[in-house]
Parts: sequence; C-alpha cells; structure tokens
Amino acid sequence: MGRRVLVTGGTRGIGAAIARRLHAASYAVAVNYHGDDASATRFRDETGIRAYKWDVADFSACEAGVAQVTKDLGGPIEVLINNAGITRDAVLHKMSPELWHEVIETDLTSCFNLCRLTVPAMRDAGFGRILNIASVNGQKGQFGQTNYVAAKAGMVGFTKALALESAAKGITVNALAPGYIETDMVASVPKPILERIVGQIPVGRLGRAEEIARIAAFLVADDASYITGSTISVNGGQYMA
Repeated sequence: MGRRVLVTGGTRGIGAAIARRLHAASYAVAVNYHGDDASATRFRDETGIRAYKWDVADFSACEAGVAQVTKDLGGPIEVLINNAGITRDAVLHKMSPELWHEVIETDLTSCFNLCRLTVPAMRDAGFGRILNIASVNGQKGQFGQTNYVAAKAGMVGFTKALALESAAKGITVNALAPGYIETDMVASVPKPILERIVGQIPVGRLGRAEEIARIAAFLVADDASYITGSTISVNGGQYMA
C-alpha cells in the first residue's frame, strides 16, 4: 500500500478525480465531504475509497476527522489535498457577512485547520506533500466573487509561507490553480455566462477534472521533492500569470 492520503471535498469533481487517480496508483486514500450523502455513498460504492463526513471549516470537527482517518489508514496522513470549496456569489455592496464568512471559512480557514492537524506528524516523519487547490479567479479576480477570490488568493499566499516553514523538513507545499473545469460547480453557472467564459479561453473548451488529477498526482509523488511554494496554473491559457 502506498502513502496515506486525505482529499477534502473528495467525492465529486476535481477532488474525486484526484482521489480516483491516487487510489489507482496504490496510495491509501481517504476523502472528506460535508453535505451530499448520496454522492458520497455512490463514490464509496464505485471506488471502495473510505469517505468521511465533517465540516472542514470547524477545527474541532477536523481534529476528530483526522484522528479517525489516521486510525483507519494505520498511520498519520502523509499527503494532504485541500480541495474543499464553495461559492456564494454576490457583488460586495450586496454581500452579507454570512456569505463572506461562509466562503472564507470553508475555502481558506479549512487549509489552516487541516494543515495544522497534519503538519506536525509530517515534520516528525521528515516527509509530507500538501497540495492546495486554488483557482484562476484567485489570480485574476472575478466580478461578484470578492469572497471566493479573497479565499483563493489567500490560499496561494498560505502555500508560499507554509512552503518556507516546511522545506527543511522534507515537506513540499504547492498550489494548483485550475481554470473552468467540467464540474457541478461550473455546471451551475447560467448558460449565457458560461458561453462567454468559454469564449475567453484560448483552447476553446472547459478543462476536465482528470487533467487536474494528473498534475496533482505528479506534485504529490515522492519524486517531486524539488517543487515547493509553486502555484501551477491549469486554465487553457485563460490567464497567463
């Protein structure tokens, strides 16, 4: 059995694609989810991957979840994929504090929660891989998404700082910034808006979750030990940072 992995938001979309790919490569994979029991059950039945339900925005829930995953996988988490994320779009002058905090806590504070709970064991072991799933919109900005953009841009800064703190301990910390990918989140975008977005993508199409998973699998491999503090853009040329 390969290294022990936790993927948050791992039963659908990009998270599920990453979990499937790592599972196929003989990693010991566990996934987290929060709201959709039906999707989690279907994912678990199809893959045989363990799925655990808790709110990544809640530190105490993360603490209990990580403890259970550690017990079930037979040891500390060695590879952490912070993928869980939500959108609650509104222009700032109409955005409620609740919409702001819900996105910040789920998308950004979750990175602190899970890293805080897994990094100490990685440091003790002299090995770790952390991959934070950011977004093209965290790089370029997006109308009506000050909360989401702030969270994803914050994730990039968090990645750089934690990479500096962790490099001497054999832990790499990187970010992936996908563009618009064929997921449930993107499918909820109104069709006229989505058509305009696709028209701005030089390759002329949405990305596929499997394309993100292939890059994720490389970045968390043992061989990727000299890549840390990086943000890898995967957006079809929509934004060239």
